[in-house]
Amino acid sequence: MGLGRAWHHRLHPSAVRMTQAEIKLCSLLLQEHFGEIVEKIGTYLIRTGTQPLRIIVNDTGLLLDQVKKALCVLIQHNLVTYQVQKRGFVEYEAQCKRVLRILRYPRYIYTAKTLYNDTGELIVEELLLNGKMTMSAVVRKVADRLTETMEDGKTMDYADVSNTFVRLADTHFVQRCPQVPETPETPEAPPPPAPTLVINEKDMYIVPRLNLVGKGKRRRSCDEDENGERKAKKQKQDGESSEPPPDDGIYWQVNIDRFHQHFRDQGIVSAVANRMDQTSSEIVRTMLRMSEVTTTSSAPHTQPLSSNEIFRSLPAGYNIGKQVLDQYLTLLADDPLEFVGKSGDSGGGMYTVNLHKALASLATATLESIVEERFGSRCARIFRLLLRKKHLEQKQVEDFAMIPAKEAKDMLYKMLSENFVSLQEIPKTPDHAPSRTFYLYTVNVPASARMLLHRCYKSVANLMERRQYETKENKRLLEKSQRVEAILASMQATGAEETQLQEIEEMITAPERQQLETLKRNVNKIDASETQVDETIFVLESFIESTVKRP
Repeated sequence: MGLGRAWHHRLHPSAVRMTQAEIKLCSLLLQEHFGEIVEKIGTYLIRTGTQPLRIIVNDTGLLLDQVKKALCVLIQHNLVTYQVQKRGFVEYEAQCKRVLRILRYPRYIYTAKTLYNDTGELIVEELLLNGKMTMSAVVRKVADRLTETMEDGKTMDYADVSNTFVRLADTHFVQRCPQVPETPETPEAPPPPAPTLVINEKDMYIVPRLNLVGKGKRRRSCDEDENGERKAKKQKQDGESSEPPPDDGIYWQVNIDRFHQHFRDQGIVSAVANRMDQTSSEIVRTMLRMSEVTTTSSAPHTQPLSSNEIFRSLPAGYNIGKQVLDQYLTLLADDPLEFVGKSGDSGGGMYTVNLHKALASLATATLESIVEERFGSRCARIFRLLLRKKHLEQKQVEDFAMIPAKEAKDMLYKMLSENFVSLQEIPKTPDHAPSRTFYLYTVNVPASARMLLHRCYKSVANLMERRQYETKENKRLLEKSQRVEAILASMQATGAEETQLQEIEEMITAPERQQLETLKRNVNKIDASETQVDETIFVLESFIESTVKRP
């Protein structure tokens, strides 16, 4: 027992680094998507760090079977990882950052829709909903879902869904999951307590050759089948399922890093478009598209590209000459924001996109706009001045910003108390006497970004709690509305008369209908706010990650 206590009190470093706001948000996300038991296990692991099964059962007070099932769900969705320790037991660790990604699921799904239409959207949605799936299972499910939405008589072909899946794999938006390596079993050696999963990087995006022939099926809405027919159907299904699919054991998951790379690239392109013009942004977009698969998501800049290569890769609709392109590239390279850098003169000039510098510019622009929203345009002027000049005394701030001394002092103290600016003391003498000390105001961008990120997590948690409260308050009305809709749907299916349908509709009174409209409007507003805050979270997180020194 003493050993168990020692484990329990040893907090994992990652658990210590998590802020209360992050832990609370993780807890709310797990509760909303997976229910109470999974939330309890997930939050416990986030708070305490790496733990073995016995301690998890002991400390959470849940049944062993419940804990095992909850861990299976969390592992299936990549929210928990496991590791075999030297002493032979298995420890489980929650991936807090991965739990926070649940917040971005709608954005991943919407991006897949814009890039690969409804089929791409449903493939990504199914993979996110199920964590990991085989390609054949995804294709069947998506084809069935698309067939449901089509007009009668039309169906979705498996081959069409397969083609979209292959395109998603080719562009690295979906990837294979690590597998258990095939090793010949020796009878004398006992199996390890947990399998070690491996994947060869070359195989991560290779799609298995499947000859999936078939079309999507519709669900039967009415119980029109005869019992005998249903039995025959069930036997047929049983017969089908007994034979494993050709890609059995090859599971796929969404490549979240690739989506983040896409979001980052979009942010850089729109920033260039706002700063310069559409043509400049199209040139940068082309450079980023050429580097998509060759540049890692954490790289500080893209691979160098020659002016000639960029010219050949420009979209067909852009009729700009080579000379004009070179002028644009020179302009971009000379811009003080340094989104594009020149790395050599061969091939008409070698150019790279400075990803880390671009992320720093995007984060700084976010900070500036937040300061302007919170404190007004004159505070934003001081803030921008400090960003440009790095260190300034109060008197210098007043002079440069052309703001009266009293107002400048108030504004600086306001931003100082909110941690947007910091004060650095530089003493002339060792005694630190105030009269012989320089007090310099400065902006520590990474520290301010961390502080804002913490506030963003708090905001999203508050929004989620507000949505839950709104829904709980109107629970009775929502249930009544759902019941009425279900009755209407079944009556329409059986061909009921208009007067009968009207009578059912009138079960919800005018004030109730108005209340439902208000609830819908409020929930939509909260959902939109969550998405907007997450966009800010993405910019700040990407910038903070880019400042971390990698070994």
